[in-house]
Amino acid sequence: MSIKKDHNRFRDIVKGRIKENFQKYLTQEEMIGKQEKEFVKIPIPRIKIPKFSYGPKQSGGVGQGQGEAGEGTGEAQSEDGKAGNSEGQHLTEVDVSIDDLAEILSEKLELPRIKPKGQQKITSEKTKYTGIAPIGPPGLRHFKRTYKETLKRSIATGTYSAKNPVLLPIKADYRYKSFKVVEEKQTQAAVIYIMDVSGSMGKEQKKIVRMTSFWINTWLKHNYKNIETEFIIHDAAARIVDEETFFSTSESGGTLISSAYKITEELLNKKYKTSEWNTYVFQFSDGDNWSGDDTKICIETLKKSFLPYVNLFGYGQVESRYGSGQYLKDLDKEFDGQENLVTSLIKDRMGIIEAIKAFLGKGN
Repeated sequence: MSIKKDHNRFRDIVKGRIKENFQKYLTQEEMIGKQEKEFVKIPIPRIKIPKFSYGPKQSGGVGQGQGEAGEGTGEAQSEDGKAGNSEGQHLTEVDVSIDDLAEILSEKLELPRIKPKGQQKITSEKTKYTGIAPIGPPGLRHFKRTYKETLKRSIATGTYSAKNPVLLPIKADYRYKSFKVVEEKQTQAAVIYIMDVSGSMGKEQKKIVRMTSFWINTWLKHNYKNIETEFIIHDAAARIVDEETFFSTSESGGTLISSAYKITEELLNKKYKTSEWNTYVFQFSDGDNWSGDDTKICIETLKKSFLPYVNLFGYGQVESRYGSGQYLKDLDKEFDGQENLVTSLIKDRMGIIEAIKAFLGKGN
């Protein structure tokens, strides 16, 4: 019990440190690469490292001799590999669950819980314990109920002795958990990320997209049992890729946004039907498109194929010195007041917080 209490206390300390430096961790790309299943490894500074405390000075033994308290036993190494005289910063990597991160995100950004739309048709089988039965397999034997039955029988038959309270159950005393298999509705979501990888989207722009996508996924995983993700990249042509390719593809070529919308439309029609899935689409670009005609095609696709069906369509415009930013202006003009289309201008890493608040702040 003491170990569990200490573990919970340490967990609270870690969460407190993350809350104190939330903006730093939210914009720290290195953390994202340390995700393992449902946990993320986060380097936490300034947590005191335990050290020995020595008694009065004696004639021998460990810790004796000349020197000041806290003095190191060897030369500290500087970053360039040469000997240095400054104290290093101690970093401790700790595992933080996705749920803990989502709770911190929710608290700091005041995010509501997601409200899944519609009735889901996807079901799974689940074992539900419903009561107690006189027969069953040994693995489902209920100890307390068996004990009570044995005690009741012993008292009723006069065989119970307070001086020698030994109870021996017979077959008729045994009680077992009874169960039935029930169908349970599953709440699930499909998240589609679209990124412009044309020549004007540089490495920093992609890092901003990566960090924003990580926190969006963290929040959605907290709200849905099952999350499926798809990644689409495009310049003048679009294709579905894995996550690593999504964030590492080199920049080149022109921009034709409708090519990505076409693939997204196919995914929603065939793989993630909106009658069965809660669907989210997040598009990131610097705002350039090949032509006004292609923008018109995109707007029509949004009107007919996306907005009537998806929970949320989020457009994040990452500022670039080469991008015109026109696409954001076109969307804001055309869809002003559209509840499930949210746009956000992300000028730099500090803009990630506002983008997440804009995308998820309504709980769609």
